[in-house]
Amino acid sequence: MFQVIFNDTSAAEMSALPKALQLQILSEFNFLPEDLDKMDKEKFGRLAREGRQLFRYRTTDYRIYFEVTPKGLCVHRVLHKNSLKDFLFRTKLPVAEDETLQKNPDFWDMIDGHR
Repeated sequence: MFQVIFNDTSAAEMSALPKALQLQILSEFNFLPEDLDKMDKEKFGRLAREGRQLFRYRTTDYRIYFEVTPKGLCVHRVLHKNSLKDFLFRTKLPVAEDETLQKNPDFWDMIDGHR
């Protein structure tokens, strides 16, 4: 059985949003893990480190960071695009550079809920 699993951090981020926005975001997050290789490169990004692969999905003004697990998609973060820009500014990374972002340990700490 396929499912979307929200960790504690991403569940809290989603629950802080208005219900209508939650439904809109979830309605756009409608794909299967096997479809990820065929998805629009503008909406999907890939970040990898030490054998771990993380996906970034752009929907409305939000970015959803998730990974594929045997149980389904595990959502790690649901961030407003300006929050990510703030993060990139604070760490002095170029905006929208997945390759550079994946090399930054502070990004992975944020994904894992350490920040």
